[in-house]
Amino acid sequence: MTRTLGSDPTLMGMGRGKDEIYVATMPLRATKGPAQLLMSAAYSLNLWHLRHFMLIIKPSTTSISPLSSNSQALVFDFQPQDPENIYVALAALSGRAVPGIVHVRKISKMPRKNCWCIGSFNSSNAVEEAYKFNCSWPTDLRVGEHDCRHYTNGLAEMLTGETNVLERLENHKE
Repeated sequence: MTRTLGSDPTLMGMGRGKDEIYVATMPLRATKGPAQLLMSAAYSLNLWHLRHFMLIIKPSTTSISPLSSNSQALVFDFQPQDPENIYVALAALSGRAVPGIVHVRKISKMPRKNCWCIGSFNSSNAVEEAYKFNCSWPTDLRVGEHDCRHYTNGLAEMLTGETNVLERLENHKE
């Protein structure tokens, strides 16, 4: 079930004229085999710091944009260009910068688990603003300094005005 940040039930169903903003997590991607099994195990054990974070925009029915489809939500995330390459993973884990990419994709259904509504965007169009944010986002990825967490927090702050969203979610998660 998609949950709201904290205990404020008013954040759910706020889509009348406002684009809804969500944060979701999924297992980190890794090379097939032991590394992939380790990442899946860490995710299923609910280890917060071993997750990939992304932001989802669910446009309101009144948002009209050539960049989005009103019937679909868009996922915005930041990840290594080649997340399953073992050499990229080793470089990233050793603290070296690796080439990253801002990735945007459509989804037809909202995630049922590990997804939290964090607010809404009620001026102009959240999707267009997110694309503008992406254009200015540096793509050298450095784990712990400039990664999916920083991207998600930055985009969430720009869209909702809320700071440190991931830290608050970690403190309120079930």
